[in-house]
Amino acid sequence: MTNPVLVDVLRGDFVESRHRGSFAVCDAKGAIVAQTGDIESPVYPRSAIKAFQCLPLLESGGADHYGLSDDEICLCCSSHNGEEDHVRVARSILQKADVDEVCLECGVHWPSARDAAYALVREGKPALQVHNNCSGKHAGMLMMARHLKVDTKGYVGVDHTIQKGVADALSRYCEVDISRAPMGIDGCSVPTWAMPLKNLAKGFAKLSGDAAGKRIAKAVRGNPFLVAGTSRFDTRIMEAVPRLFIKVGAEGVFCGFIAHAGLGFALKCDDGATRGTEVAIAFILAKLDIWTSEEQAALHGFGSETQKNWRRIEVGEIRAAIYPA
Repeated sequence: MTNPVLVDVLRGDFVESRHRGSFAVCDAKGAIVAQTGDIESPVYPRSAIKAFQCLPLLESGGADHYGLSDDEICLCCSSHNGEEDHVRVARSILQKADVDEVCLECGVHWPSARDAAYALVREGKPALQVHNNCSGKHAGMLMMARHLKVDTKGYVGVDHTIQKGVADALSRYCEVDISRAPMGIDGCSVPTWAMPLKNLAKGFAKLSGDAAGKRIAKAVRGNPFLVAGTSRFDTRIMEAVPRLFIKVGAEGVFCGFIAHAGLGFALKCDDGATRGTEVAIAFILAKLDIWTSEEQAALHGFGSETQKNWRRIEVGEIRAAIYPA
């Protein structure tokens, strides 16, 4: 099945590029509210499902045992920029769990935020694992290992207790047989399982209605900066529309929920282009008849993007191409 064009990229008035994709919006029973394209074939959600990777820590009582704050819960669900506050909160999680940051198994990369990376270079400091965009999630997994009194070494392995807990959470909420799902290794070394968009959307809708989901939403709403960072789409759109919970995943994925409407959503841009995915998801969400006029206007503001060249001259636009009934 060829997915429809979701986004056009214009230079002047001429379409220069197009981004195809698919999406599903549904309720907790699986009833489809909006959809387009292939929502049955498996896709890797990647970091878009970090709320489910944090879920075992909340459900087990580990978060309460260690006194995890809302900011720390938020960072456990983040793909952060590696800015000062992100690093501070990641280290706070590790300190509460009494785990050294050398135990992180997410790998080293420079902060995603250019200013933060430049600051390290100026100070002659190296990039560390704590700067990895997934260090909050990994700190939470190490805390979970401490809480369960299992080995912290190798916690990223598919057969480790921690990843089995994540697999169980995804199975329960998204109603998939994880044992039969395609599996790969994510950029931060944890397993990632592929599943249909309709199951991801249903899983997020179910999450929006339970205590753990509400706790995650409250944490992110309180400080959306921590879930992404300066100039990032996730942070900016949740600051503009606080009733929205949304999370990006690598290779053109967005997932999330709208708790007041009991809806979950999942989108995949076929070519993995973030520029297309951001515009598409904002436009799709804006079309749902569940928002105040102010929220809808804010979402529409993210539904297109002016393109400028190096001299800051407007040269084109990224805009949504379709919206099915």
